[in-house]
Amino acid sequence: NAQKGAVEGAATGAMAGAVGGMFTAWVFGGDVARAGARGAAYGGSSGAVVGAMAGGRVDDAQAAQKQARQDAEIRKFREEIGTDAFNGLVALGECKHEIALANAREAARSGKKDFVMAGVWVEVLTEADRNCTEAASALYPRLLAVDRDVKTEADAQAQTAELLRQLREIRVEYGLPAVCSA
Repeated sequence: NAQKGAVEGAATGAMAGAVGGMFTAWVFGGDVARAGARGAAYGGSSGAVVGAMAGGRVDDAQAAQKQARQDAEIRKFREEIGTDAFNGLVALGECKHEIALANAREAARSGKKDFVMAGVWVEVLTEADRNCTEAASALYPRLLAVDRDVKTEADAQAQTAELLRQLREIRVEYGLPAVCSA
C-alpha cells in the first residue's frame, strides 16, 4: 500500500539523510546539527516519494519533480564522500556492520582523497559501533594520515565518540535502537 511504503521510505530516507548530513558536516566542515536536519528533511521527503511510488499510484509528474528536487541534497552528500562511503554510512545507520565495513574499505581504496578519508572514518565508526574498540583504535593512525583535522590518537578517539553519540541519537529519532544488537 502506498501509505505504508511512503512511511517506511520516509523513515529510511530521513535517517540516511540525517546521517549523511551529520557526517559530511563533521568530516568536511559545517554546522553539524543544521546539516543533519536538512539531510533528514530532504531524505525523508525523498524516501516518502519513493516509498509511495513503490507501494501504489501517485501523481507521476508531482512525484518526479519533488523527488528530483529533494534527491539533489542526498546526491550532494554522495558526491562529497563518494557512493561507497555514503552507502557505508547508510548501512551503519541501519546496523548492517558488515555491509558498512565492505563499503568503507572500498571507499578507502578509491584513490580520491575525500573518498579515502570518508572511507576510513566510516570504518572507524563501524568498528566503534560494533564495540570493537581495539579494531577502531588500530585504525587511528590511518585516520591521522588522511584527516589533517585529527591531530592525535586521543583526538581521533574523542571525535569518534562524538560522531558515534550523534549517530545513535539519529537512530533513536527514527525509531531504531541506539545500539545495534549483536
